Amino acid sequence: MADKFAIITGASSGIGLELAKLAAADGYDLLLVADTPFVNASAGIQSNGKVDTLDADLATIEGVDRLLDAAGGRRVDLLCANAGHGLGRAFLDQDLADWRHVVDTNITGTLYLVQKVLKPMVARDEGKVLVTGSVAGYIPGAFQAVYNGTKAFVDSFTEALRNEIKDAKGVTLTTLMPGPVDTEFFERGDMMDTSVGTDPNKSDPADVAKDGWDAVMSGKPSVFSGWKTKLQGVLANVTPGSVLAEQHRKMAEPGTADS
Repeated sequence: MADKFAIITGASSGIGLELAKLAAADGYDLLLVADTPFVNASAGIQSNGKVDTLDADLATIEGVDRLLDAAGGRRVDLLCANAGHGLGRAFLDQDLADWRHVVDTNITGTLYLVQKVLKPMVARDEGKVLVTGSVAGYIPGAFQAVYNGTKAFVDSFTEALRNEIKDAKGVTLTTLMPGPVDTEFFERGDMMDTSVGTDPNKSDPADVAKDGWDAVMSGKPSVFSGWKTKLQGVLANVTPGSVLAEQHRKMAEPGTADS
């Protein structure tokens, strides 16, 4: 058993899996959690420590409680709250169960997990938390409205929470804000007929994970992954919302993959 323990959610693929590789290389024991099966749990993870996996629905309080039970009361040194879901197409065409699952995964489950893990960190004045937000939180996301709205919440929430715990000098709370990443996100979100979904120039999840890892380990409050994403975030602060929504429509509206 290593002397460091990390929980990483959304870890069966994409950014979460890449974060797991980095944590393993840095000597952490791992609890990897996702709501999709771990087909090959050890893929690319070189670790001398213990690696456990758990399939759990992190959109539910019960699923998060299963995660916490699986940790077995062990002190959590690092939490990477990376689980998230997207959902494309027009909001009025979306089923309640689908858009609620996005809200419950990205907001409710994330907040519950962060609260449960961060509170003892602050009490002992030691620990690191990385929360995956998104530059999408800066942009009114036409045809991806619920997802972008949840990421706006996460980006804002983590900024506020950092202020609340600022006296806990030994605790790092970092928000990772990537742009489009080459993962299963767009296929799962039914966006493979969109310009953004089929864009061949998405970020490599390994690069995004490394940006987040370096930021949380160095105590940075937040990080945009990649200079293009950073520029997008800066410009979003000075661009009217109606313009941003129209720009987003052109890349996320169904059928734009052909335009």
